[in-house]
Amino acid sequence: MNQVTKQLKKIKDEVVKCKKCALCKTRILPVVGQGSHKAKAVFVGEAPGANEDKTGLPFCGNSGKILDELFVSIGYKREDAYICNILKCRPPSNRDPLPAEKAACVPYLIKQIEAIKPKVICPMGNHAASFLLAEFGLADKITGISKMHGKIFEAKASFGKIKIIPLYHPAVAVYNANTKDVLKKDFGILKKFL
Repeated sequence: MNQVTKQLKKIKDEVVKCKKCALCKTRILPVVGQGSHKAKAVFVGEAPGANEDKTGLPFCGNSGKILDELFVSIGYKREDAYICNILKCRPPSNRDPLPAEKAACVPYLIKQIEAIKPKVICPMGNHAASFLLAEFGLADKITGISKMHGKIFEAKASFGKIKIIPLYHPAVAVYNANTKDVLKKDFGILKKFL
């Protein structure tokens, strides 16, 4: 087992045992993350939904199907990416995460990013984009996902320079098929970094 795999397994073990917030009482399964431990891109959503809570896998419902289509559109495989969320447990009724819940989970996300050392982080959706830009010292760049999507932001991580490319959450295309073209265009921007 290589060092990155060891680190990610340790994080997973910590998440499975985590009782830092009340979400541990309502979850079915924690959703730690999935994908390549050598990924050039880490995709980050806000929190697991109902399907993810049942399976323990990120983006496995309708949003996941669209995410898979987007990967195919740029000739990238889902298994070459690393996909996770800020929260590792589903908030009841898919409500917005509470600040204390984010505070409890963020160390896990940061450890995942530091273990993988991606070239690019792709926050999906307004909450994830705003949160990660702020986390990497770019709070002054937060303007809302409709203005940030597809833009390339440079930031410093503990392991070096990274790009942050905010994307619309794939769920927008579930509710509005016209946004799939925008998502595909944004994924086209991402392609050159993979």
